[in-house]
Amino acid sequence: MTQPDAPHSPPSGQPVNPPSGPAQARPGPLDGLRVVEMGSLLAGPFVGQLLGDFGAEVVKVEPPGVGDPMRAWGRHKPQGHSLWFPVIARNKKSVTLNLRQQAGQALARELIAGADVLVENFRPGTLERWGLGPDDLHALNPRLVIVRVSGYGQTGPYRGRAGFGSIGEAVGGLRALSGEPGQPPVRVGISIGDMLAGTLGALGAMMALFGRLTSGQGQVVDISLYEAVLTYMESMIPEYALTGQTRERSGSVLPGIAPSNIYPALDGNGQPGEWVVIGANGDNVFRRLAAAMGEPALADDPDYATHEARGRNMTAIDERIAAWTVSLPATEVVARLEEAGVPASRMYSARDMMNDPHFAARGNIVTLPHPVLGDFPMQGVVPRLTATPGSVRTLGPELGQHNAEIYGERLGRSAEALAQLAADGVI
Repeated sequence: MTQPDAPHSPPSGQPVNPPSGPAQARPGPLDGLRVVEMGSLLAGPFVGQLLGDFGAEVVKVEPPGVGDPMRAWGRHKPQGHSLWFPVIARNKKSVTLNLRQQAGQALARELIAGADVLVENFRPGTLERWGLGPDDLHALNPRLVIVRVSGYGQTGPYRGRAGFGSIGEAVGGLRALSGEPGQPPVRVGISIGDMLAGTLGALGAMMALFGRLTSGQGQVVDISLYEAVLTYMESMIPEYALTGQTRERSGSVLPGIAPSNIYPALDGNGQPGEWVVIGANGDNVFRRLAAAMGEPALADDPDYATHEARGRNMTAIDERIAAWTVSLPATEVVARLEEAGVPASRMYSARDMMNDPHFAARGNIVTLPHPVLGDFPMQGVVPRLTATPGSVRTLGPELGQHNAEIYGERLGRSAEALAQLAADGVI
């Protein structure tokens, strides 16, 4: 075991941060940290993705034969290959392990004994049934940080309920506010509830590791999907408690915040069909917008001169802005507002991102070689650290690709023993 203020060192002879594609040669800030990921699908694996991006060794434990269902998910699967799994499993190693067998549970204990962090997103009580609950694991490895992601948390009357990210979005309040007034709630086009939980799970792991510097002890990080969403719900709770007002769906605007909306514009052929988002709700910014529109007097009109006045008259001001934007190509609207110092943008697609010079300059899209699909582009690492930046070093691994390395080289199993474990359905 290492000292309380140091992570585990990488195996002897293994590169600290092997460069691949655009990855930096410098080690990440979590270099040497050992993480065991027992999660599947999204929330738990996103914790592992974030930690792996910054240099942690993430060993992903998957069921033999099928692996993480994410290997098969996705709307588009060229040549049968998921386009999602290589992203969420990047920078990870894959081992197979049947945690429902006692032999698998015993092997898991060996693996976790040398880890700094365990990430899991089973339903509460599952690890305990397998003899892998926090009490058991902390007796084995007192310094272990255990990140537990679930639908409703490890305590409370709902702890045993199943929960996906979509359920967390509903219970946490996001779905009720998403969509147009008077219409059914809608979802964001990504699995935002899972991603929020994963982000907070990684943050919780970092805080627990920091706490370990002084205590020398690990702890449990309890993340629920609904609480992860609830955390981001701004003033929804005090608005209801103190004013009796329940926030409702408001479409593309925030009530009382104006102008901050999407506005119609022309496409490259001079036809309606593009949209521009403009955020000019500050008094000074609105003055610059009015000037760019050729209507500087609007900034002094009592109906629009202050933030409060614009909030009361947001429909009228949005109509005036839309009458201006719809007469111009979207690119020209954005160019004029950029020159005026008014925040504005077209709606970016993946094509826009991959051809944008700012995305290129910032390294927002990184490309690594895929063994079947060739060049494989994906989003880069965020946040950006100047001295110890994160990197994308490898795409998601093949199922069980690292069994020999982890079970053989690290845990000392012979080739014959590994073959027997495979034959017995343990790995």
